[in-house]
Order: sequence, then structure tokens, then C-alpha cells
Amino acid sequence: MSNLYSIVLAAGQGTRMKSKTHKVLHQLGGKPMIGHVVNLLNRINCQETVVVVGYQSEKIRDYLGKQVKYVEQNEQLGTAHAVLQAKPLLEGKEGCTIVVCGDTPLLTESTLSELVNQHISNKAAATILTAEANPPTGYGRIVRNQFGEVLKIVEEKDTSDNEKIIKEVNSGTYCFDNKLLFKALSLVKSNNSQGEYYLTDVIEILHSLGEKVIAHQTADFSETIGINDRIALANAEKTLKKRILEGHMRAGVTIVDPDNTYITEDVRIAADTIIYPGVHFRGNTVIENDCRVGPNVELTDVLVGSETTITNSVIVSASIGEKAIIGPFAYIRPGSNIGNSVKIGDFVEIKNSTIGDKTKIPHLSYVGDATLGENINIGCGTITVNYDGFTKHPTQIGDRSFIGCNTNLVAPVVVGKDVYVAAGSTITKDVPDFSLAIARERQINKEDYVKKIQEKNKPSS
Repeated sequence: MSNLYSIVLAAGQGTRMKSKTHKVLHQLGGKPMIGHVVNLLNRINCQETVVVVGYQSEKIRDYLGKQVKYVEQNEQLGTAHAVLQAKPLLEGKEGCTIVVCGDTPLLTESTLSELVNQHISNKAAATILTAEANPPTGYGRIVRNQFGEVLKIVEEKDTSDNEKIIKEVNSGTYCFDNKLLFKALSLVKSNNSQGEYYLTDVIEILHSLGEKVIAHQTADFSETIGINDRIALANAEKTLKKRILEGHMRAGVTIVDPDNTYITEDVRIAADTIIYPGVHFRGNTVIENDCRVGPNVELTDVLVGSETTITNSVIVSASIGEKAIIGPFAYIRPGSNIGNSVKIGDFVEIKNSTIGDKTKIPHLSYVGDATLGENINIGCGTITVNYDGFTKHPTQIGDRSFIGCNTNLVAPVVVGKDVYVAAGSTITKDVPDFSLAIARERQINKEDYVKKIQEKNKPSS
């Protein structure tokens, strides 16, 4: 296959977003839209990607890092001028160059691959990705001759009455012969209503030089949409969400209510898992087979083992074992590792802790910076007191121990194996294996105390 390069246009301010955030850094499906574009180019094996930056260039550089190269467009003089900034990096190289906008994140791998393959197989100088729009208002029109050959692209503001009715429109994505691209760019003029250097003029220039120009029309217009404002962003979110959910359903996942299910692109879900309404799965979350998740569950960067059930809970940067039961109303925070067949119940918070297999924390407890063994029962209202105002301290509980209700474990503290801790205890010292720990005041009953108080405070007549 020919060498493949790419140029991503991301220099403009995107004023219609009405935002201090650069347009291409607005989130779509859990990541900035330019992230979708660059990831796509990586998947089709572009050897070199050049991002044209200008406005807030440092923020784009911070996000994309070293996976791409950068050129600056200090003055926004049009799309041809933007592409021309990549000349020092790409001019003279043999191969094909894709030009794509950083605000078109809905393009698919199959569409872009088909564009490149058609370009190469036809030995074209330029191949335009087009789509049929109805109505075509706002888009550049594809003008063909009587033989169907592409003659030029006419921008909306420069169209004649006859050209306005053309429904085949330019997507703003192209594949060029790299050497011919830069040859044609040197011939682009700014004699148009905007006084800008249009990349679209390259098509007419190549045609006038006798070079072959073709078009590849995608059947899905939504792929080509450029996101220029918040309305377009919301519509793109719906489109991407639908695409993602349908992919999971085709792979064997049951999604009870797709309209109320939100899953970002990098999430992986195995077959025969059932997803209930109101869930939000983000980041690198992986859910294994035969799970039941939802309703109202948020998972961010979470690994969930098979046959686990999670309801009405929030889990962030943690792992959950197989056959666990989580929730309702549990909060599992970063750094936590929950074992197999564990029960984390209602109003339980786990933070930076390891919970061994078959351990149960059924309700109203906080476990932080702790290591719990297997087959432990944590009574209602148990708290690991891990913070002294300056430092977080660890708690360790051995296998098969029983922690009574309303217990405070004041860290650092080690509770051994097969230990019983009496309800209401405040444990401040280590507890040896096979011990009963009691740390509470002896109960004293003062009979008739209330009667005396009542008599003392009785109103005088």
C-alpha cells in the first residue's frame, strides 16, 4: 500500500461555540472531538499525522501530546493556507495525504478506508468524500460534467442558482496525491467573496492540469457533519451514542432502554450482560459476561467480573470481581479492588481498599485505606478511622473475622484472623487471632433518674 499521511485542520477559534474552550476540545462521547479524529487516523495506519494549530495551540498540544506533529497557522487565511503550513513536513514525499477537519469526529474507519482504497485503485490525484444532503444549504456543492466527472467544488456563498440545487455536497475530507497537493496549493488564489484561500479550489486546479479527480460518496450523511455550535454537538452526541449502543447490542448485550443509556466509545461489554436504564459507562470500563448493571449506575474506568450485579451505585477507577453484589447506593472510589462473591450494600463507601473474596459489608459503613481478608462480616455502621488530620493510616482485618455494628477501627490497626469485635467498640490497639475485642464503657443504669429531672424542672404553680 502507498505511504499514507494525514493533515488535521484545528487552527480556527470556533466562535459559534460561544466558549473559552477550543472547539475541537469539546467533549463528545467522553473525549475531545479531535481525539476521535486522531484515533481514527491511527487505526487506518497513517504513518505521519500533522495537526495544524493556531488558536489555543498549547491546549491542543497538551491533549494530543507526541502522537502527532504540529504546524502553526498564525493567521487564519483559509483552508488552503492551513494545509500549506504542513509543506515543510510533507512536501516531496511519495504517497497519499488525507486532509480532515478536527471537528468531524463521526467519520468511521470503514468510510475513511474506502476513501483511501478508491483513491489508490483509481490512481487519482484527488478523491473527495461527499454525501447527499437534503437540503444542501450551507455546504459546498460538487459540480460534475455530463460524464459524471468531478469538475470543481463551489462554496455555498459563491454558488449560482443552478449550483444551489445540487444535493451532493463536500464533506471537507479529502485524499490527495501528496506531491500534487502541494503543487496545486501554490496555485490557489483568494479571488472569492471571502478573500480566503480555499482548499476546494485545489480540485478545479488539478482538473485544469489534466489530473484525475474523483469522489467517494458515503451513504451516511451524519458521518460527515462538522460540529460548529452546541446544537450540532448535541446532535452528534445522539448519533455517536446510537452507533455505540447498536454495536453492543449486535455483539450480544441487552440494553433495556437505549434512550436512557450512556456509554462512551472505549467501553467494552461482553455478551449476555443486561444493562438497565440510567447508566453512564465511561473511560476504559470493561464489563464481563452475564452481569446485571443498573438502573442508575455510573462506572468510570472500572473492571467488572462476570455474573456481577450492580445497582444504583457509583464506581470510579476500581475493579470488581466475579459474582459480586454491589449496591444499592454504594460508592467505590479509586484504588479499590473488590474480590469475588463480595457484598457491598446500601450506603457503603469504599476508598483505596482491597476486599477479599466472600466478604460482606452490607450497609452504612466506610472502609478507607484498608485490606480486608476473605469471609469477613462487617457490621452496620463500621468505620475505619483512617485520617488523623495529617496522614492517612491503614487498617488490616484478617480472614473470617466478625466486626460488630457501630465499631470504630482507629488506624493504624491490625485485626487478626477469626476475631470477634463487640458491637459499639472503638478499637485503637491490634487484636490477635482468635480474640474477642471489647472496647466500650461498662453500662450503668441510674434508676429513677428521669423522674428526678422531671421533678426538678416542674413548673411552679
